Amino acid sequence: MAPPVQPMVIWFGRVGDMIMLTALLEILHRRFGRACRVIGAGAWSQEIYEGQPDVAETLWLRRYTPFALDLRWWRTVWKLRRGRRDPVYVCETDPRKLASIRRLLRFGHVEPARCVFLLDEPTALAQVHWVDRLVSLGRLTPAALPESDYPFPVPPPRCAPRLVVSDRARTAGDEWLRKHDVRDRPLVLLQPGNRRTMRGRSLRIKESDDRFWPVDRWASLIHRIHESLPEARIALCGAPREDVLLGWIESAAALPEILLRGLPFPGLFALCARAHSMISIDTGTAHAAAALGTPLVVLFGSAPAARPSSEWAAFRSCRASTSCRWRRSSRPGAGCSGAQQAQPLLPDCAQVKARIRAGLRPGTAAPVANALDVGIEEPRGRREPRGA
Repeated sequence: MAPPVQPMVIWFGRVGDMIMLTALLEILHRRFGRACRVIGAGAWSQEIYEGQPDVAETLWLRRYTPFALDLRWWRTVWKLRRGRRDPVYVCETDPRKLASIRRLLRFGHVEPARCVFLLDEPTALAQVHWVDRLVSLGRLTPAALPESDYPFPVPPPRCAPRLVVSDRARTAGDEWLRKHDVRDRPLVLLQPGNRRTMRGRSLRIKESDDRFWPVDRWASLIHRIHESLPEARIALCGAPREDVLLGWIESAAALPEILLRGLPFPGLFALCARAHSMISIDTGTAHAAAALGTPLVVLFGSAPAARPSSEWAAFRSCRASTSCRWRRSSRPGAGCSGAQQAQPLLPDCAQVKARIRAGLRPGTAAPVANALDVGIEEPRGRREPRGA
């Protein structure tokens, strides 16, 4: 039996990327016998992976500090030099970030035969979802390691993002629920902002931000949710820089059931796990809710909507518009992608649909979908995924 090794996974992605990465981390954990080390960019990476069973350690670098002045960079180099036998999986595709990662590997004396790059995978730039790309990457083995010693896990892993609520996050969530007297009432989460809304040190709303949905639309949506679930509490989630935007929405809706601001990561994970449902702009918070199994509606901008992972329960995608009307898509995102269908070890579409239906909590999906006039129905055909 081959000795276990500890995979090192590198991706300088954003919140949603690092949540999708959990699909790969589970595969590598089971293949190589030890939980992964993850190298990301930003301190929030540690908060996301806190308590995750497939992550042994999270190392993070500063995004904009020159590497020679970043002590964390040198500590990461030292970690790489210590793990001489460990495989390294690089998920980054941005050329500038890839150059930084290659420099990091060079200083860490990492042999190229120990590395696997996502761009080396033939399907990396194909028209498939990011999760499918990561699953395909997890099937590859560095040249320095015998593939027969580390086969793909059987029974197969989930091949979908998943998050676990840590004890600290659960404690923070319980305290927030008590503070706001939620008790056993349904909790609906709304995420109006995205990273484009909060660029820089202040709130910025530009016409070019196609993910921004007007304040009056959010207020109207809140009233429709209140009509459908009069006993529910509605929490507006967002970063501190988005307080102004959340305040506008609260004032426009003018309902006592609104709770201004949810928790930051990782406490927000506990609220998602407890929540009745969530409606969100396409941002990292939506990825977190999906990975926790929260019934979810996502509003996309003008870019094509990426088809979600096959096990993201109650996912519906809508098209946000700043014009007087906004468009809706009635095609659910459930179902396996072409890349997954080609792999016999992964569940087929019928199994996935059955597990989605079995996993839905009674009464959760329909009210939030009805609030947006989005029907709960079977897929009408394969949805075209977003490209790279």
